[in-house]
Amino acid sequence: MSPATGTLVNGWKGVFENDRIDYSSTSRMNKNMLRRRQLLIAVCAIAVVLGAAILLHGSGKEQKPNIIIILADDYGYGDVGCFGSHRFNTPHIDALAAGGLRFTDFHSNGAVCSPTRAALLTGRYQQRTGISGVVTAAGHRHTGLDLGEITFAEILKSAGYVTGLFGKWHLGYHTDYNPIRQGFDEFIGYVSGNVDYHAHLDQTGREDWWNKDQMNPENGYTTDLLTEHGVDFIRRHRRQAFLLYIAHEAPHYPFQGRKDPPRYTRENGRTEDPVTLEVYKEMIEVMDESVGRIHQAVIDAGLMENTFIFFFSDNGPSGLGSAGALRGKKGQIWEGGHRVPAIAYWPGKIEAGQVTDLTAMGADLLPTMAAISGTALPDSLVLDGINLLPHLIEHTEPGPRPLFWSHNNQLAIRRGDFKLVTDTSFSEASMYNLSVDLGEEHDIAAQNQALVQELLEILRAWQKEVTKDVQKRT
Repeated sequence: MSPATGTLVNGWKGVFENDRIDYSSTSRMNKNMLRRRQLLIAVCAIAVVLGAAILLHGSGKEQKPNIIIILADDYGYGDVGCFGSHRFNTPHIDALAAGGLRFTDFHSNGAVCSPTRAALLTGRYQQRTGISGVVTAAGHRHTGLDLGEITFAEILKSAGYVTGLFGKWHLGYHTDYNPIRQGFDEFIGYVSGNVDYHAHLDQTGREDWWNKDQMNPENGYTTDLLTEHGVDFIRRHRRQAFLLYIAHEAPHYPFQGRKDPPRYTRENGRTEDPVTLEVYKEMIEVMDESVGRIHQAVIDAGLMENTFIFFFSDNGPSGLGSAGALRGKKGQIWEGGHRVPAIAYWPGKIEAGQVTDLTAMGADLLPTMAAISGTALPDSLVLDGINLLPHLIEHTEPGPRPLFWSHNNQLAIRRGDFKLVTDTSFSEASMYNLSVDLGEEHDIAAQNQALVQELLEILRAWQKEVTKDVQKRT
């Protein structure tokens, strides 16, 4: 494997420890920070020696490509125009698909918010990082993404990128876990799972709108504020390589349009939260406007041919959202809980109008971004994600690999067309051939017991290995 692709883990890991782990130990935090600094020093050293990847940069003298990640929240596979939806108007997202590559088999690593974000940031299954469940607002506990983990922001920052996050963090409330301590030069947004779109209070009624690690309330509708900050970031940094991560709140609850009243109060936190199709439609279409504004800002800055944009959702839909023909929704390991809309866009590099059925996942983005930036990853950084860049540009096919999901007591493994679903007891399992049964309606486990047992053994090994991996932290 070439240096720019990083290292693919041998074996597969998983864990079902408690959803919330306390990492408040100062000595442990210092140890993890030291480990991270050592890894980042290695990244910087390799980057200096190797320079930019020949595939993208030739001599390496030109400015490195900019990278924009746009993440929707609870956005279903069945609610995007280019994925077949007729319920909502999404012309700007559809335009990215028309000008780039659309994934039909892309997956979030988790079925809920925090785990997916941990995997996205680290390129590793979230079970490795200790974020196997939602980091909740209740109590604002000292819990978050372990500071020993290396994020894509840190990797790109080590390669000379300016890094910005605008929107949802959901990987730790305490300022020790603030995005600026995880590689982001700039952060404006909220650290909880959701806020009132107007009042910017979290579900417990606490103020939750930050500029870096300081509370900094702003007036405005969340989607519009994030867009304005993203556009401003592009304008300010158009002459240097940048990473822009926009983590939208939409269409996650509370269900509010631009003119709706606040839903959360300081006294009671989350209160009445009515939802209508009209409001839900507005939330999605305003988010689509945001995608268009970010795209236009890149064009206006003259950067489009040197900017990679990736759009996807953090998990399946909830509420009035649709997973289309898929079974299940957010919080479930059926396809509707984690198969999500995803689009890669890069004029001049990614051929327009392409559709791929490659099975890929959010954790693949870290090694892909490292390859785009020409930054080699140290061998000591063990990843579960793979570099998708050769597939995006040259249509090469990566080698086969199993993929895994777990949520609460639900587990699933996917290998090729076959998906096995079970629980933590491993006592019963169902299996589906997704090539002919995308809706997971026809259980074929009884007719394929040898394959069922084989996949169960791989799943058990994954669980055992990551359990061991997490235990090393404690």
